[in-house]
Amino acid sequence: MPRLREVSREDAHETCLPFYDALFGSDRDPVETPGTATGTPGNWWTVFALVPDCFHHAVAGFQFYRSKKRKIDFKLRELGQARAGYARGSQFVFSQHCKALRAAGFSESQIEAIPSWGTSNCFDEIEQAVLSFTDDLVLGGGRVSDGTFEVLKKYLSDEQILELTYITCTYDMHATICKALRLEYDDVAERIREIPIPEGEEKNIDFMKAVDQKD
Repeated sequence: MPRLREVSREDAHETCLPFYDALFGSDRDPVETPGTATGTPGNWWTVFALVPDCFHHAVAGFQFYRSKKRKIDFKLRELGQARAGYARGSQFVFSQHCKALRAAGFSESQIEAIPSWGTSNCFDEIEQAVLSFTDDLVLGGGRVSDGTFEVLKKYLSDEQILELTYITCTYDMHATICKALRLEYDDVAERIREIPIPEGEEKNIDFMKAVDQKD
């Protein structure tokens, strides 16, 4: 379950209802009966509906990157979005944009290679630069190398680079939010925890004692 309350159809603001209708059908409460056509629970929408202004601000971001006004090639844009999801560790963002990559014409081998793109020969020079740029944005906190940027400038206009940067960072944010609030496919328990010592063993055992030097 998400960490925040979901908004039922009955309680949703009227401006959110058209999206509920489009995603879930006009006769279904997505809280009582979750699920979208792509197989997701759909609780990103029902949680964001807690704050309608936030809901619509996020939707406007989706409309921005999908607009026909965008100058960045949609294939490169989707490559950055998918890698941002993987690099941030969001199963939801990565999974959804793998589907978008497939629709954009990327091969199955290319999609499978995204986690290990640095050792793959599946991508051309500009695709490699976009993947490297994405890692610098997400994992490097914006510390982009001059070499990577030079390749971007070789292929893309300043306007295209700005769009790519903005959209990729937006999806880094969405990946972070989904993990923090446990939305959609990121509704997973923390896996890093102490594993108990087997029953009957000494509880205060010094587990590194075996490597101590004998003086």
